[in-house]
Amino acid sequence: MSEKERREEGKSCAASKDMKKRHEEEKLRKRLAEIRHRMMVISGKGGVGKTTVAVNLAAALAKEGYDVGLLDADIHGPNVPKMLGVEWRPLVGGENGIRPVEIFPNFKVVSMAFLLPNPDSPVVWRGPLKHTAIRQFLGDVNWGRLDYLIIDLPPGTGDEPLSVAQLIKEVDGSVVVTTPQDVALLDSRKAVNFSRMLKVPVIGIVENMSGFRCPHCGHYIPLFKTGGGERAANDLAVPFLGRVPIDPAIVEKGDSGPPFVLSFPDSEASKALLEIAKKCREFMEKEKPGGGGQ
Repeated sequence: MSEKERREEGKSCAASKDMKKRHEEEKLRKRLAEIRHRMMVISGKGGVGKTTVAVNLAAALAKEGYDVGLLDADIHGPNVPKMLGVEWRPLVGGENGIRPVEIFPNFKVVSMAFLLPNPDSPVVWRGPLKHTAIRQFLGDVNWGRLDYLIIDLPPGTGDEPLSVAQLIKEVDGSVVVTTPQDVALLDSRKAVNFSRMLKVPVIGIVENMSGFRCPHCGHYIPLFKTGGGERAANDLAVPFLGRVPIDPAIVEKGDSGPPFVLSFPDSEASKALLEIAKKCREFMEKEKPGGGGQ
């Protein structure tokens, strides 16, 4: 092959890559145009119940009649399907893209867990592969028209939240989940500042596992202290969304589904989560009015 032919072949390959990139960007733009509000649920460290909060906020919004999508963007630890009780449900391709798993007619979910051969299979990927997967979850999945897309991100300030912010571009806001003790609050402050660096508005801080009420005597026990999330919110000048107390039934429903707020709507923890969901909805509606619901 002559030098001229090699140059022409190189130009052709570059043009083909550019065309493919433009096609993917246009497909992503069209998908996102059908999603009115996009909210990230983040935390500075693991073990604070972030996914539990994300699942129950999504379920609370769906309960109100809104069309809700839940994207499990934790590539390495996708736990959302287990918390919803829909493990082993496959993702199926259709004429208009991949069909998300339907929990209810107005509640859909996508997770890497649906693509693994078994629950014990690890995902050993670096950043570029994770970015590609998240792009496909957003652009190749036929979410349809949604009032809210809730994105559950892994703890920390790494690849996945960066990818979501870059791909979506206009995220309505982030919810930062923490527990009351100082070691969790240190990292929650980083999560707030990380969200600000990405120019994603901080909807507020949720203090999870905030005390336990004895079922026998009603005495309130601050197992992990209490009030730290509210102090952090005040220090960082962001809204405090509320406290979610410890409830053994949250653990039970987190292991089997359905979501706690649907199973025990009258409990203290459910009322707190429903009120937090309401505050998130009001924040996003104020920023971008409209949407469905009851």
